[in-house]
Amino acid sequence: MDPLQPLLNKTLIVVAHPDDEVIAFGALMQRMRDAVVVYATDGAPRDDYFWKDYGSREAYAQVRREEAQRALNVVGARPVFLADLVPGGLVDQELFRSLPKALQGLGKVMADERPDAALTLAYEGGHPDHDSACFLASSCAQSLALPVWESPLYYRDKNGAGVAQKFIVPTGREIVTQVEGEALAKKIEMFHTYVSQKLVLDGFRPELEQFRTMPQYDFTKRPAPWKLNYEIWQWKMRGEEVAAAFADVLAATPRAGKPELATLGRQGRSGEAS
Repeated sequence: MDPLQPLLNKTLIVVAHPDDEVIAFGALMQRMRDAVVVYATDGAPRDDYFWKDYGSREAYAQVRREEAQRALNVVGARPVFLADLVPGGLVDQELFRSLPKALQGLGKVMADERPDAALTLAYEGGHPDHDSACFLASSCAQSLALPVWESPLYYRDKNGAGVAQKFIVPTGREIVTQVEGEALAKKIEMFHTYVSQKLVLDGFRPELEQFRTMPQYDFTKRPAPWKLNYEIWQWKMRGEEVAAAFADVLAATPRAGKPELATLGRQGRSGEAS
């Protein structure tokens, strides 16, 4: 049996930004009977460093939305823009500040779509929105008793070096796939639709995808004890702040008394994937 069979029927893919889905799942999406991609933010930070060439943050967000629609058209997947479904929208880099409304919106999407499985990004400290997407997908999927899978994007190791497309702590359940032929050609075509992100996409390997069932993360703790990628970038949030936002949501839920303590706990995060 294909070890990825649980993801090949109707799968709800939860990512933070347009382009995340191509890097992590661009080939696997082509095998799914019905791939629905939820973009959990509008892809446009408030800092004009990101959008000044487009005239406004709103214009940049629209460009990213149109790129996403073109990318998904290549493989016949359907987009859902979560920012459209919640009051006030969901701004890039700030998803952890809007978790309750994002959780409510994603819960409605899952209830409406009724997928067979959820697929999202790993909890790795590369980007606060990626970690928030992981938290949201995990929370919603578990509330509906859905299997939830994950894929890595990028993070920093304990020495501060960048690592892409490897899990921060392997579990032994990882499934690594090599992408080639028509599937690789379509994935690269999807890459090319994201003209606005061409520099961000550099450094990734389109011929590689890696998946596993999500382990039981302790979202109340930072994903690694060392300096996280976005802390090295000197963004305005720290890992403790993001984890505290997750903890606040967990504390407000019926299972708050028993947060899901990680088998990959904070004491066990001293090594990196090979």
